[in-house]
Amino acid sequence: MPKKVSRPKTPKKKAPRRKAAAELHGQCGCGSVMFTVKGPVSDVVWCHCSKCQRFHGGPGAYAAAPRGAISFQRRDGLAWWDVSPTVQRGFCRQCGSSLFVSDSNEATLSICAGALTPPTGLSSESHLFVGSKPDWYEVKDGLPQHQTS
Repeated sequence: MPKKVSRPKTPKKKAPRRKAAAELHGQCGCGSVMFTVKGPVSDVVWCHCSKCQRFHGGPGAYAAAPRGAISFQRRDGLAWWDVSPTVQRGFCRQCGSSLFVSDSNEATLSICAGALTPPTGLSSESHLFVGSKPDWYEVKDGLPQHQTS
């Protein structure tokens, strides 16, 4: 009788942990930027590209939401840095907190996950640009890893 070959289990796609009607709040470290997200928010994607390393001092952790789902209660500290003709990074000019990444080609705005007030109900989804990460850490969490985007 032939030996039974066990196949690796195909991971089931996780159902989103957030409901469309959910509301999240976020802010910078000093409170000069405060915002609310109403509606769907993606799970967190970790970016290890060199630009995120410079902006955050390590990998960037981002959740994304439709631009229209984000409203600001306070934005007097919000500043934008033009990274390229289509990409901007939002930060607080008072305390320096990393807050957003905006790509004018995208319908969503990426939110730095650390700016969101817990509990968020979000989970980590994957890693991007792992081929660009520095040598001082390893990615061993079992999530999908992509060498580029």
